[in-house]
Amino acid sequence: MTQAPTPTADTVRRLVRTLLRDEGDGETADVPDVLPVGEGVDPATWWVGTRQVLRLALDRETSARRRRELRLRELARPHVPVAVPSSTAHGEWAPGLACTLDTRLSGGSAEEHRVSAVGETDLAGLLTGLREVPVPQAETLGVPRVSPRSLESLRRAAGPAAELLAAADEFAPVRLRQLTPSATGRLAAQSGSPVLVHHGLTGERLVVSTDGRVRGVLGWAGAVVGDPAEDIAGLALAVGSPAAVRAATLAGYGARPCLRGLWLARCDAVLHLAGALGGKGTGPPPGPVPLLRVRLRRAWEAILLERVTDLRSAEDMP
Repeated sequence: MTQAPTPTADTVRRLVRTLLRDEGDGETADVPDVLPVGEGVDPATWWVGTRQVLRLALDRETSARRRRELRLRELARPHVPVAVPSSTAHGEWAPGLACTLDTRLSGGSAEEHRVSAVGETDLAGLLTGLREVPVPQAETLGVPRVSPRSLESLRRAAGPAAELLAAADEFAPVRLRQLTPSATGRLAAQSGSPVLVHHGLTGERLVVSTDGRVRGVLGWAGAVVGDPAEDIAGLALAVGSPAAVRAATLAGYGARPCLRGLWLARCDAVLHLAGALGGKGTGPPPGPVPLLRVRLRRAWEAILLERVTDLRSAEDMP
């Protein structure tokens, strides 16, 4: 496989100037200051002034996902009540490697600003809108269909991870024992029509204003057609279980998908932190250890639905 060149500030400035020129913004368009977003040997995302962000694909697989994302965002935009990034220009920054210059959405993240009660209605609108995106059109764009995860397999994997966290004084394994094998059976994904799932609703990807409103959602490249409980799980890790379940309930989801999402998030949070601390994960941890600790706490916040729904005997759970 061809090695991608290392992006530099000079590379980015020249690329932005070319993209703006190709879009008809002038032969000698002034390029604002460029800065890499975050740290890394080969930064793939750059701030361009205060109003734009440039994203560079570092391999061909990511390039394909980025090109699909451009089309998917346009498909989803009319259905969701929050802002979706729009592309100012796009092209290739190296042979076969895509780039896109996007308009920067105004606001912080859910890691910086707490989502308010009104913001929860924004999240409910997001979940409702995702359900309304036509699945056949999404699949025509190349959005993959993904089978629901086995909650029982996740429960079994989380058991040893919980013991590792207990040894590190990070978690009480007895909390995980609430999720029994029979409960995972009752919380299995229901058969029915799958929906468009963002599949990446982290706190960093929720654009939140200082008043707690959710103004936009970033990062659509990993979207799939599948289990909506995955987005409920993502919100539990991003904004806390109570807010996630309230938003999902407002969006019309019943107890089963809400509780399924809750337990997906809880098992994931245990596995992610244990993998980061023990160095035995299957890949790089999905965030620094302090953030993974925060996500563990958010996922295990108590919710009212648990108090009124008995996992051991809820035979007619909607």
